[in-house]
This record gives sequence, C-alpha cells and structure tokens, in this order.
Amino acid sequence: MPTTRTRAEEHQERWQEIVADPTLRDLPYSVETNRRGQIVLSPHKNKHSRQQKQIEKRLDNLPQSGEAFQEWAIATSGGTKQVDAIWASDDRLTEMQETGDPTTLAPEICVEVMSASNDWKEMEHKRALYRAAGAEEVWVVDEEGTVRVFGEEELEQSALAPDFPDTL
Repeated sequence: MPTTRTRAEEHQERWQEIVADPTLRDLPYSVETNRRGQIVLSPHKNKHSRQQKQIEKRLDNLPQSGEAFQEWAIATSGGTKQVDAIWASDDRLTEMQETGDPTTLAPEICVEVMSASNDWKEMEHKRALYRAAGAEEVWVVDEEGTVRVFGEEELEQSALAPDFPDTL
C-alpha cells in the first residue's frame, strides 16, 4: 500500500538534497525553497546580521528554560524557510528534533528581520506558514528596528517575552 507524504516531508527531502550539494555550501546568502522546492537566495546586509545577533542574545536571556538560534530551517507546506531567529523551550526543541531535519514543527517564537529584498506581503505569508507549523508568536522586525509581534493577530507585546524591547 503506497504511503502519502505531506508537503512538509517532501520539502524535508528536498532540503537534504540542497544541504548535501557542495556547490551550495559556501554561498553568502540565506537559502530557502519555495512551495515547488526551487531554491530562493536572499542576500543580507551587515545590519540584518547585527539585528539577528541582538535578537538571539536577548532571547537567550529569557528566564524560561530554552534556547535561541539564528537561521533555523523549518520545512513548511510552502517550502523550507530559514527563520532569521528563533526561541524554543527545551521541551519544544526535543519535539522539533523528533520531526527530522529540517524540523516540521516550528519553535514557540519565530523572528523575521525585514530587508530590502522582502516586503509585508512576504512577511504575512511567512507568518501564516510558521503559525501553521506551530509557532505561538511570529515577530517581524522592520528596517527601522521596530519589533511587531503576532499571534492569531497583532499583539501589543509578546506573551512569551514581555520584556523584549519594541525597538532594536
């Protein structure tokens, strides 16, 4: 009897092909795939990288037991996305690991840092993908450093990191 694979599982398989390709290992870009499994490259400015690091450092200092990372791959129904920064509780990290690499389960917090190469329409799409994969909150940091927090709708502040500043 044939088994039916989910879109996320198909994207996991495609991602393994991409990370195994030696010609793609040293690209100076963020690598993602779209819903068809095609590679999408996004160049970053240094400001973007600095903001990612600031976010990761602050999230690592949350009082809850968990960990923050940059450039975390999540296989979604819309392709494999590299989230700019994430925070996951220890329990969620264990659950995520059980889904494979890249994970099909999103961490509690996914953070996207906007740059000239993306817009709010793309951020809305990514927010929906991350929420569908299990993210409790999706944060979007605009080019001016303003942090906007979204659950089912936009929130005044994060429920998971209420002391996180609203501007970087």
